[in-house]
Amino acid sequence: MKSPQRIAILGGGPAGATLAAFLAKEGRDVVLFNQGKRPPVIVGESLVPAVVPYLRRLGIEQEVADFSIWKGGATFVFGTEGRLNLRFNEVRKAKTTYSYNVPRDLFDATCLDAARRAGVRVVDHSARIERDGDGERVRLSEDSLAAARGALAGAPDFIVDAGGRRRMLVQLLGIPTVDGERRDTALHAHFEGIEVEIPGNVHTDRLEHGWLWRIPLPGRVSMGVVIDSTFIRKFGDNPNDQFDTFLKHDAVIRDYARTARRITPVVKYSNYQSHALRGVGPNWALAGDAFGFADPVFSSGMLIAMQSAEWLSGALLKGTPAALASYEKRVLHNLACWKRVIGWYYDGRLLTLFRVGQYVKDTPIGKLLDFHFRKHMPRIFTGENATHPYSLGLVQFMMKYGLARNDPDALRIH
Repeated sequence: MKSPQRIAILGGGPAGATLAAFLAKEGRDVVLFNQGKRPPVIVGESLVPAVVPYLRRLGIEQEVADFSIWKGGATFVFGTEGRLNLRFNEVRKAKTTYSYNVPRDLFDATCLDAARRAGVRVVDHSARIERDGDGERVRLSEDSLAAARGALAGAPDFIVDAGGRRRMLVQLLGIPTVDGERRDTALHAHFEGIEVEIPGNVHTDRLEHGWLWRIPLPGRVSMGVVIDSTFIRKFGDNPNDQFDTFLKHDAVIRDYARTARRITPVVKYSNYQSHALRGVGPNWALAGDAFGFADPVFSSGMLIAMQSAEWLSGALLKGTPAALASYEKRVLHNLACWKRVIGWYYDGRLLTLFRVGQYVKDTPIGKLLDFHFRKHMPRIFTGENATHPYSLGLVQFMMKYGLARNDPDALRIH
């Protein structure tokens, strides 16, 4: 294999646009198929600090800052029994001490514009792919080639599926996937009349059943509930009724949700804890959610998508099977690390450790060790150390030995 020169990318979201921009800046001939209308609201509005360097690299940070809400930290609500506030500027050795909460329509359009400025040719067409022979090579369909005729000098050397959870290549080639242990439903909409405790912070509320996110956006708050699929059905026959009724039911949120006014339709997500077991083939690769999505709880989705774009661009520029295999292995490892941390949240151990830490930090041993924990543990959640062996190992050690005999089941997400 040699480094491909003509590359077709399916999907105009942040993963596809970032990949396209990086490749075009290196002189590759890139066409990006922007696949039409997107949902009114999209998961991925709260960016972790590790995303900010990608915004700088794309040259869009100031533009994003102008239409977004500055994000200085995260608030974890334990239910009716307390909360923890994480301030990014208190994290030792942090490379970035802030981030943004972004309206996704504006953010996605800005990423796409960055790709255009880099020399990417954008085609507004829902591309189709098909097998090329009996093996695993793929090609664009004739109508897709025709739609891109003014943008492509010929058939592409390489095709990337960055089209999100539609996973066209996975479906076409029958690539096996792995689903997470949970079978939750996520209901997501925008509201007016919702308060947040710390302006700019993303809020993660543990509920009697499931959990809820609150993300401050300009003039509104994004809220999404992640809850057992069977349980939520008792609140109505459709997502709008289910979400509206549930907000009046749960003791943790019904007080501040009493004045809530939903201003968008409710979007429903299900079976999102999933990733493909393979991400590369003879002339194709997966990127972003098309490869895998972990869970919305720690706002890791955009970071994972942009990291996959960066790593895949590097592999394609090298143009060797070894480089692509390394890309595949790296993404799978990244997803596995996030899934491990996400599991600690759902089984109650992470919130229990947070609570113990609040008590211990003012003790002599807590003061002695605080500088060390503030360097390693928070940087997992900012995205900077999400795959760092020592940081993950330290948190795993504390999950086993640092809960001070507290039963984590008390803070389990049901």
